[in-house]
Amino acid sequence: MVAGAITVLTATGHAAAQGTPAPKAGQKSGGPVSASEPQRGGPVATQTTPPNPIIPDPRRNVPASIFTSFDANQKAQAAKVSAYLSSLQTLVGNFVQVGPDGSKTKGDFYIQKPGKVRFEYEPPTPIDIVADGSSLVVRDRKLATQDVYPLSQTPLRYLLSDRIDLLKDTNVIAVSSDDLYVTITIEEKQALIGTSRLMLMLGAKDGQLKQWTVTDPQGYDTTIAVYNLDTTKKLDPAMFKIDFTNYSTPPG
Repeated sequence: MVAGAITVLTATGHAAAQGTPAPKAGQKSGGPVSASEPQRGGPVATQTTPPNPIIPDPRRNVPASIFTSFDANQKAQAAKVSAYLSSLQTLVGNFVQVGPDGSKTKGDFYIQKPGKVRFEYEPPTPIDIVADGSSLVVRDRKLATQDVYPLSQTPLRYLLSDRIDLLKDTNVIAVSSDDLYVTITIEEKQALIGTSRLMLMLGAKDGQLKQWTVTDPQGYDTTIAVYNLDTTKKLDPAMFKIDFTNYSTPPG
C-alpha cells in the first residue's frame, strides 16, 4: 500500500500519505531491473517461503535510554549487529510487508550500499520505490506522479550506510535478545516531522536480518519481513537511477 511504503521508507507516515489512494498490493517495475547472475558463493539464508511478520504490540511503550544504561551483553549484541550491517555491500531478497491497517503485500528488494535501494511490489499496484544515494522517490506509474524525499529523512538509511556503529551513530533506545531474535530500537526526533522509531530484528542464531518495523510520528507501524536473502548478486547500477523528467511531482 502507498501509505505503508511511505512510512517504511520516510517515517513521514500518514501525514505524507493523506489524499493518496492506498491500493492493496504492489507491482514490479516495468523497466529492465533484473540482477545479473550470482557470483560465486551463495545465498546467506536458505528460507524461500514467505515468513509471517512479527507485529509489535501497538500498546507497547519503549522507554528512552542512553548509551551508559546498556549492560555489557547489550553492548555486545549492538556491536555484533553493527558489524553485520557494516559487512553487507549488496543484499537481495523477497519481502512481506504489513501496513498500519493490517494489509499484507509482497515483493522483491535490492540494496546496494551505500545509499541505494529498490523495492518492487507484486501486482496490481503500480508503485516503485527507489533511492539513488541522495534522494528517494515513491512512484505511482498509473498516476504518473512521484514523491521525492531526501535520503536523510529515511530511517532505513542506517541499513544503507557503508559502515555504522549503532551505539555511536544512532540514538539506540532499546536492545533485547531471546532464543530467536536480537532486537534493536532506534529513535529519531525531527523538529518538523516528529519522533519516529526503527526496530531491527535479526536472527539470534544466524545473525541475519529478519525484519524491521518503522513507527511513524503518529504511532502507526509498518513491518517488513525479509527472506530468501542473497549477498552475492552483482546489481545493475541502472536499477537505482531516478528519472526526474518522466514523472510530474505533485504539489505539497
